[in-house]
Amino acid sequence: MLGLETKRLVLRRFSTSDGADLFEYLSDPRTVRYEPYDPFTFEAAEAEAARRADDPAFWAVCLRDTAKLIGNIYFSKQGPDMFDTWEIGYVFNRSYGGCGYATEAARRVLKHGFDDCGAHRIEAHCNPENTPSWKLLERLNMRREGHFLQKVFFKRDDNGNPMWHDAYAYGMLDVEWRRFAAE
Repeated sequence: MLGLETKRLVLRRFSTSDGADLFEYLSDPRTVRYEPYDPFTFEAAEAEAARRADDPAFWAVCLRDTAKLIGNIYFSKQGPDMFDTWEIGYVFNRSYGGCGYATEAARRVLKHGFDDCGAHRIEAHCNPENTPSWKLLERLNMRREGHFLQKVFFKRDDNGNPMWHDAYAYGMLDVEWRRFAAE
């Protein structure tokens, strides 16, 4: 599939030329605060754009009118394959926040997952301190299924000790998607 569209957005595969736009938001410490990586340098963003161009799990989210890349959605099937479970995640440029773009893009990917990919279940995880993220998941009608204490760590402190993070788990089943879509 080449892309997904909404009224205001185009979701497409990454291109090797997306480095500058990717740098614009992945270099922002506030944007990547809850991500498993530090802010990107320009060179790292260019390399990441090239890597994502070969990774079908990443969708570049662009404004329909200008083609400006404003964020990305991660959407990938999780194993075992027979469970038809997918995971969704997202990172967006804060300069475009408050306009509903992340909700619009994520809703379109949920539709793609359930209607085109045959997903039985779609999951998401976020840090409980990342209020905008879990509020977005709830706007999508995803159900909070758990609060995991010290589930993961991405970094270590100066003494080499893990800096653990809690995580909220969200999920939606295909039957729930169909019920919400019918409303």
